[in-house]
Amino acid sequence: MKLFLPMALLVLLSNLNSCKTDRSNKVIDPVSPAAAKAQLDVLRDSVDSRWSKMTASDDAKIKATGQVLRALESQPGADKAQLKALARANDQLKARRYDQQSMSVSAQIDAYDTAQDSVLRAVYNLAQPAAGQPDATVQQLTNDIQTADGQVVGYRVNYDRAAKQFNNYIQLHQDALHKLGGKYTQLQPLPLFELKE
Repeated sequence: MKLFLPMALLVLLSNLNSCKTDRSNKVIDPVSPAAAKAQLDVLRDSVDSRWSKMTASDDAKIKATGQVLRALESQPGADKAQLKALARANDQLKARRYDQQSMSVSAQIDAYDTAQDSVLRAVYNLAQPAAGQPDATVQQLTNDIQTADGQVVGYRVNYDRAAKQFNNYIQLHQDALHKLGGKYTQLQPLPLFELKE
């Protein structure tokens, strides 16, 4: 048994050594259109990933807000009409949210933020009863909403960083990207959350 382990290790190492990997043919010229496409794809994936994280957080915030409103509706003395109106406003938020292109109009971002803030302010006021402690579920969900709301700026900053890298890359490598043809000849800079001065 003592001899078996070293022999197995030796056989394994000899097999690894015999596997040749010739990578010399796979080297891409860093200034070639293929290299530009590969780098652009990486940058676009980074932009899309950050956008997805940001919208997933916002979706979770909207969902938690709906849960708070449903929980408040079941409490005695609840103003059901007000809660239903807030639930409708909350449900409409996703449809009102900007996307990566429509956000080029900063008024669209402002309108969305204002709509969501008005819903959240009303929910925070209703979630904190005048007397006594709030329901534990409502309190936890409200804390989750506030935490997610506090992360919005960070998500937007991270998105802008990735979008700026993408925008800079397409500006610096226009010639190589144009050689690729197709959609690469029509690339436009992505809008940013950051306001232009």
